[in-house]
Amino acid sequence: MLRSATPEDLEALVALARHPEIARTLATNAVDSLRDDVGELLAIHHDGALAGGVRWTLVNRRSRVADIRTLMIDPRFAGQGLAARAVKLLVRQLVLDHDVHRVEAETYGFNDAAQRVFTRAGFTNEGVRRQAYDRHGAWQDGVRFGLLSHELADV
Repeated sequence: MLRSATPEDLEALVALARHPEIARTLATNAVDSLRDDVGELLAIHHDGALAGGVRWTLVNRRSRVADIRTLMIDPRFAGQGLAARAVKLLVRQLVLDHDVHRVEAETYGFNDAAQRVFTRAGFTNEGVRRQAYDRHGAWQDGVRFGLLSHELADV
């Protein structure tokens, strides 16, 4: 279901990030961040088709903290639980293969679907960064999530 993105995947994921339904939920620099070499971009596959993507990065090497960024599912595959399953697999990979202690994520306050994904994937809502982002002509909250390596057994 998760694998490293290929150059062909990258072009499809950039197109997905530009899809109006997806773009409104992503950071304004999401398309550019998919193309840079920060972190790792993974393709989410379902039934032999590219269903979405997710990028993660190590934000603190000494404390072993990773951050999940740019999570997106093609609207054709929405509502099937793919995002939560992908996040669970990614967390397991980060903890077991990369010795990550803590995984973090942040969503816009208006992105209820993403908040449900992280909750279903076992993350704890760690609070709101009030009016943290100037987006869509107004200040938007950022909702922070975290999952610790010892909580992996619960995922």
